[in-house]
Amino acid sequence: MSFKHRLFAAGLGAIAATGVDRRLRSVARGQGVILMFHHVRPWRPRTFAPNHVLEITPGFLDFALNELRREGFEIIPLDAVPERLRGQARGRPFAALTFDDGYRDNVEYAWPVLKRHRAPWTVFITTDFAEGTGRLWWLELEQAIATNDRVTLALAGERLDLPGRTVREKQAAFNTIHTRVRAGPQDRIDELLDGLDGEAERRADTLAANLCLSWSELESLAGEPDVTIGAHTISHPMLAKLGSFVAMDEIGGSKAYLERRLGREVRHFAYPFGDPSVAGPREFGLARQAGFVTAVTTRPGHVFADHGAHLHALPRVSMNGLFQTEGALRALLSGVPFLAWNRGRVAQV
Repeated sequence: MSFKHRLFAAGLGAIAATGVDRRLRSVARGQGVILMFHHVRPWRPRTFAPNHVLEITPGFLDFALNELRREGFEIIPLDAVPERLRGQARGRPFAALTFDDGYRDNVEYAWPVLKRHRAPWTVFITTDFAEGTGRLWWLELEQAIATNDRVTLALAGERLDLPGRTVREKQAAFNTIHTRVRAGPQDRIDELLDGLDGEAERRADTLAANLCLSWSELESLAGEPDVTIGAHTISHPMLAKLGSFVAMDEIGGSKAYLERRLGREVRHFAYPFGDPSVAGPREFGLARQAGFVTAVTTRPGHVFADHGAHLHALPRVSMNGLFQTEGALRALLSGVPFLAWNRGRVAQV
């Protein structure tokens, strides 16, 4: 766990241990919360797991859903969020459950838990992943570093030669490369993938086919009453780093393709990566123009009445795989950590 994550975990623990979450939740909690998940699957023990932040266990999902009920949250479909934000009365807070990327483990491991709780959920699909041709570059990077003692590649005109013998060296190499890719232009991802192709032990394009739901699986899922399918672009790019026409094609094109393949209206969108560096006012406008009813970011926070005027910039709370504890969950559901994160502004848009 990085220093940043250790610090955040300590803060969450302190909030729960001191009871601040109980004292301030009436101010911080807002009208509801949209929770963000990625992988849900049994933990596979390994010492090098830089993408563990994107992974929780089915047991923790079950615990989280029980905790939502105990805390008085009503679990609602994403379709119901706009109407709840328009309501004037303050009743029970709501929770909407969203799963990004369309991983097969969402159906295999998460769905049985969600069924037991009668919890509706939304899965956001990247269409290239459903095709089996998309590139999950953050997983490819992990795979390449895990299987090599050194990582050498050219990136942004610089030749990187990073050691990877120990877990600490591997984590440092992952952090260095990941940071440079995220900070660079969109084509830096292609640069990375070209450099890794010779290092990964298996063909990278099998990752999407092995990990993500296929079209036949999605066609079956689309008819389920408790499941909503949303769009997550065509290729999972950093949208703000694309020209407007290309960005609109990624956003609107994914909607049109999903609707054509599944025979269902697609009303909701999730921005890939979703932080302010890749999803801002231009992208919010494009999602609105594409005809989506809502669009969700990864900006951290609860949902307040003011977000009713910003339905294409909704915040979410990430169920981070590093913080699978009762104290951390209680703190996140209270909304208190986000008062500091958002500098006292309850509705961060």
